[in-house]
Parts: sequence; C-alpha cells; structure tokens
Amino acid sequence: MIERYTRAEMGRVWDQENRFAKMLEVEVAAAKAQAKLGLIPEAAARDIQKKSKFSVKRINELEKTTKHDVIAFVSNVAENVGENGRYVHFGLTSSDALDTAMSLLVRDAGKVLLGSIKRLKTELVAQAQKHADTICAGRTHGMHAEPTTFGLKLAGFIAELDRNEERFQRALQQMMIGKLSGAVGTYSTQSEKVEELVCETLNLIPEKIATQVIPRDRHAELFFSLACFGAGLERLSVELRHLQRTEVGEVVEGFTPGQKGSSAMPHKKNPISAENLTGCARLLRAYSHAALEDVALWHERDISHSSVERVIFPDAFILADYACDRMAALIKGLFVDTKRMKQNMEHSQGTLFSSHLLLSLVEAGASRESAYKIVQRLSHSLKAGEQLEAKALKDKEVIALLSPKEIKTVFAGKRHQESASRVLSRSGYLKGPKAKPKTKPKTKPKTKQAKR
Repeated sequence: MIERYTRAEMGRVWDQENRFAKMLEVEVAAAKAQAKLGLIPEAAARDIQKKSKFSVKRINELEKTTKHDVIAFVSNVAENVGENGRYVHFGLTSSDALDTAMSLLVRDAGKVLLGSIKRLKTELVAQAQKHADTICAGRTHGMHAEPTTFGLKLAGFIAELDRNEERFQRALQQMMIGKLSGAVGTYSTQSEKVEELVCETLNLIPEKIATQVIPRDRHAELFFSLACFGAGLERLSVELRHLQRTEVGEVVEGFTPGQKGSSAMPHKKNPISAENLTGCARLLRAYSHAALEDVALWHERDISHSSVERVIFPDAFILADYACDRMAALIKGLFVDTKRMKQNMEHSQGTLFSSHLLLSLVEAGASRESAYKIVQRLSHSLKAGEQLEAKALKDKEVIALLSPKEIKTVFAGKRHQESASRVLSRSGYLKGPKAKPKTKPKTKPKTKQAKR
C-alpha cells in the first residue's frame, strides 16, 4: 500500500522485517518441537533458538540466485546458526513456514484494526447521543419520507458496524490455523505431533486436512468480512456526501485553518473524506474477489495465489485501518446544522407527516382507503408557501373527524422524537431516562388497640 494510506502501527505489521520475523518464529518453534520428539539433536534446537537471525538485505541478495524467497530466508538463517544450521527448516516445506506465519501476521493486524473500529464506534456513539432528539427528514428514493432523528440515523450505521466487527472477528478466528504437514500435506517427513506442539506454542489450531497449503477458503472468508466492512463505510460515506450537497447542507465535514477546497474556486468546502472513503471501499471489495480467485489451486498446490496474497493482505488491512481512522476523524469533526435540518423539513410543506395524518383519520373512524384519498388530495394540491397542516385544519372532511388539537399533535414531531428515542434506548447506544426509584407507599402508623 502507498505511504499516503499507511498508518504506522499497521504498516509495521506488514513490513518485510516483521514478515520474516514471523517465519523465524515458526522455524524456532518447529526446531524446539522436533528436539522434544527426538527428531533433531537438542543442541541443534538450542543453537537455532539462540543464534537464529536474518538480514532482509542478505535474503534479497541470496534470492537473486535462488529465485525463491523462502530458500533464501532459510539459507540466511542457517548460515547465522552455523553447523547446526542444517536443521533449520528440517522436514518442512515452504508453505509450512509461509502459511503459519501468515496466521500470526493476520492475528497482529486484526488487533490493530479492531482497535481502530473501537475508536470509530466511540465517535459514532458520541454523535448519536448528542443528536438523539435532533429531528430531521428521513428520505426514501432521495425524497422526503417521514421525520426521523439524526441520532437514530447514525445508530443504524453503528449497528451495521457491530455486525461487521462480529463478522471480522469470526473470520479472524477461523484464520488462526497452523500447518506443518509437509509437501502435499501427508506428514511423510515428520510426525503430526510436531504440528501439534508448534501450534500449541504459537496459540494456533492445526489444520484439519491441508494440501500443501492451508485451504484458501479461510482466507476468502477473511477478505469477505473486510469487503463487508468497506461496504458499511461506503454506505455511511454516501449518506454524508448527500447530506453535504449545497441543496441539502445538513452536515459539513471539518475544515481546518489553511485548508483549501479547490485550486480555482476559493469558496469550496468539499466532502473529500467521504469521497475518499467511497473509493477505499471499492478496493476492499475488489480484494475479496481476488481472494475468491485464490481458492481453486491446481491439485495439491500451485503458486498462482502467492503473487495475489503478497499484495492483497497488506493492502487490505492497511487500507481498512486507514479508512476506519479517517471515518472516525470525519465523524468527530462533523458539523451538524440543526437549523438547516428544520428548514429542509419545511421544503416538503408538512407532507413528512402525511402517514401520521392518515393513521389519525383511520383511528377516528375513516376507512383506510378514504383516509388515504383525503391526505393524498390535500398533499398533491399544495401550492407554493402552503402547508399540509394549515390545509388539514380547514378541510371539512378532516375536521369532521379530528379536532384542531389532534391535527396539531400530528404535525408537532414529538411522536417521532419519542419513538426514535425508544429505539436508541433499546439498541443500547443511548441511555434512556433514569427510572425514578420506587418508594414504598406511605402508610399510617399502626396504633395499639385499646384493651376491651
């Protein structure tokens, strides 16, 4: 991934130094297990544990000749161990080290990303709580539909983030797999016990049945979870982009001193973060497609997946982490124009409350069909400057069923705020009003009865 989108903590997980460090961790664990089982001398395992080291520069030099990065890595480690270096990678095949090390890299990268998700959720919850009662227009097909609150709108994205976090955690768990079954997965070069001991050391689970590689459906599931995460970020990004349009103007991304929106138009404040995140989501979805293509390998293994995974693993994790952090910053710095939200609700001349007027008429005794016709007639006959509430207050069919107070209650919006608040409280993203402590009813003190 390009430096522009690489945050330091996640970048360190995927740099070459750490990649080889994880492979070395696997090789050392394997040597210790083999010595314990009497497959190699204990002195060899001690030497490998104490003397093993590598140089990325030296590995790159060796690879020019070997044309094989794992062989170059093993050769470099072996030359540093010395005489007992011949036991480095004993009985293993390249994929044993590569695939098991990948599981360790994914685990570390997962921890970083989960931390970023937590920060994003914190910012979303803060905004949802702040605007729990901020009434605004809900839209379907891009048109005014019915009132909602901005807090409830954000809560829907928090719930989706929760689901995507759960998907990601499940996918991470099924990636915590080790594989040391050798070429074509038959354990012909060493006992299954080596794999068991190594996985126990590395806190991994042995693959049930491997070919020469860990089956790539596991990897595909991981990338699917990242694709879903990206899709969720895009859904939020698209919402924020729409709300920032000049004609809407209900929210504005933070704009820092000295920031410029356009090289030609000084007045511009553009939704650049939301647009950027929309693009990031496209890449995250594309990585999922590439991972699915890697599932079908020839026979027990080929290396068509290798070139793909060298790119998509670091890129997807780095980009997801960057996108999560950028969205958190966007939400934290978001200006919510509550006045504009109220003004925009007036554009539809009160028709946002048409469904509640319909229900009130039905509750008052009208059939649903006749009530629908009444409200539709009033809504479609509104002229510029007219409001549905005022029309309803003067309409004979309406006032025959509803009192002026009942009509005004329909258009007050309090019912929408209250129902949105209940949904938020139920979701757990907004603490509901504190229940008043129950007090025991006052009773008159008992008096002693006079003796008869």
